[in-house]
Amino acid sequence: MGALSREQAAGKVMVALDYPNAAAAQQLLEKISGIPCYIKVGMQLFYAVGPAFVESLKKQGFNVFLDLKMHDIPNTVKGGATSITSLGVDMFNVHAAGGRAMMEAAMEGVELALSNGSKRPTVIAVTQLTSTSQQVMNEEIGIAGSVEAAVLSYAKLAKASGLDGVVASPSEVVAIKAACGTSFQTITPGIRPVGAALNDQSRIMTPSDALKQGTDFMVIGRPITAAADPRQALESIIEELINYE
Repeated sequence: MGALSREQAAGKVMVALDYPNAAAAQQLLEKISGIPCYIKVGMQLFYAVGPAFVESLKKQGFNVFLDLKMHDIPNTVKGGATSITSLGVDMFNVHAAGGRAMMEAAMEGVELALSNGSKRPTVIAVTQLTSTSQQVMNEEIGIAGSVEAAVLSYAKLAKASGLDGVVASPSEVVAIKAACGTSFQTITPGIRPVGAALNDQSRIMTPSDALKQGTDFMVIGRPITAAADPRQALESIIEELINYE
């Protein structure tokens, strides 16, 4: 039997608000209100509604992961990191493919915001998207070798750059923890409860199996947001995490 409390289990789940507008997102939030999970705001919603919605999430008491995957020249990412940190988000990400100078610039941007009274967010790097197969990585992206080797290389670079963790598939968590230490955080998309549709994910795992691998957070979208009863779907996942063996 697992040793997680209900609050701890809920806190490991990041519900992805992949909606086109604030009204649709708010409907989902009302259905899961009171459950102490993370909320992930991605490009579609943020580009539609902007910073004000993130601020409203914080006012509603949610922990917020702003998933914009910044990837640009270092100075641009530095400025973006300052703006994002000033919003009060709990976590945000950049692309590890941007390189060490870019990731270090992101941390410099965070420090600028901290000097103005903002709180320190967790900063993580994207390694390889969970929709990326080895064939796609080798033949289309142009990176040779295995996906795991590429993920580990990016994870080590992110740690050396001062970041707190990485986004990776659950199948890579053990190797990342071994290479970067158990305190280096892993945020894992590609989580699908038993019986859920795979959609566009190719490297996936169930919630309890991901927890057994040692992941810190798991991003779950459509199995919750597209469910007939989103609250029950989320509660079932939390129960699975509490009772994992």
